Amino acid sequence: MLRALRDAFKIPDLRRGLLFTMAILVIYRFGAIMPVPGVSLEGLDKVFEGGILGMLDLFSGGALSNFAVFSLGIMPYITSTIILQLLQIIFPGLEKIAKEGEAGRRKINQIARYITVGLAIFQSITMFFYFRNIGAIKGDIWPMLLVVVVTLTAGTSLIMWFGELITQRGIGNGMSIIIFVNIISRFPGYIINSFNQWWPAEIYILAIVLLIALAVIVFIIIIQQGERKIQVQYAKQIRGRRVYGGRGTYIPIKVNQAGVIPVIFASSLLAFPTTIAQFIQVPWVQKFVQVIGPPMKAGDIKPWYLILYAILILGFTYFYAAIAFNPEDIADNFRKYGGFIPGIRPGKPTVNFLNKILNRVNLPGAIFLAIIALLPTALYNFFNAPFMFGGTSLLIAVGVALEFMKQLEAQLIMRNYEGFLK
Repeated sequence: MLRALRDAFKIPDLRRGLLFTMAILVIYRFGAIMPVPGVSLEGLDKVFEGGILGMLDLFSGGALSNFAVFSLGIMPYITSTIILQLLQIIFPGLEKIAKEGEAGRRKINQIARYITVGLAIFQSITMFFYFRNIGAIKGDIWPMLLVVVVTLTAGTSLIMWFGELITQRGIGNGMSIIIFVNIISRFPGYIINSFNQWWPAEIYILAIVLLIALAVIVFIIIIQQGERKIQVQYAKQIRGRRVYGGRGTYIPIKVNQAGVIPVIFASSLLAFPTTIAQFIQVPWVQKFVQVIGPPMKAGDIKPWYLILYAILILGFTYFYAAIAFNPEDIADNFRKYGGFIPGIRPGKPTVNFLNKILNRVNLPGAIFLAIIALLPTALYNFFNAPFMFGGTSLLIAVGVALEFMKQLEAQLIMRNYEGFLK
């Protein structure tokens, strides 16, 4: 990996891309520590020591606990893209636009930006009232509300722009790299806090947690790289004087096709009632949120929340995989280009075969995501860890790092350099 980075810096265009990416990330980190004007940060650290707020603070790179300009992080944009993918299933017109090539993708991206801004406004209003209730925001309500909403919404818009700039002029996917930087920026502080808490009497707990983290990383790499290869044969076709086809290939079906999206969407859906409950002070609503709402502090184990969380992750994994890999479209492409799966008849039998394989492959992937998502709660409660950290953050960090190295490796191979991934 280090040799691949060294070789990349020897190539002028790759060096410019890497330096540009690092420059954007430095600017982003500055916005993640610059607080919103008029906000008191005293005592906020204790609010974000664990629970769902600790996890959200992890994904924002500490910006939420600082009530910084980039407090909302990348979550509004991720949520908007998920909403758009769901809307494409409901409204055929959106799906038609998405299939119009580059022009269609630009239109979809523009719609995603508008949805992101709307979600940012809603979430910034929610954050204003939450932080005002805990005493972090004082003064006249309407001027401060305007300042918070404008600042946080502008910060989210800047993050979108930064991500697009990295994708276009840097190396890798901009949004993924921003999330990666947010997560790893918290690691040193977590390790120091853990060492201070467990040294010297309980240092073995730190060793156990580090061994669990190492095992999870290995497990994530195995699952992320795992795939089921389906053999495909193409018949020979004569067009003019040329002969096409007559070759064999395969279709890879990844064990974890959905990535971390089911975890993010499930957690967002379960956190939504808590957000609404801040505005609706009705007794039965408050009791309902207490039962299914996410834990807000250490030791606050909610069985119904954990059960619903796991069920939603399983459901969204199958749902998203069905969107990403449509057996009917694959079978139709086989028919158009003369492809077939050996031993399987074209048409409906091919669709049924692909559905059967997809369901079998998705099961271990869905269970894997559920275990990874519930791991932070187990570590936080059973080991009394001074942080809310676990498999979800490792899943994102490892996945983004692997994807970044693959893209860098592809660029190096194009220039006849030996890289990291073989």
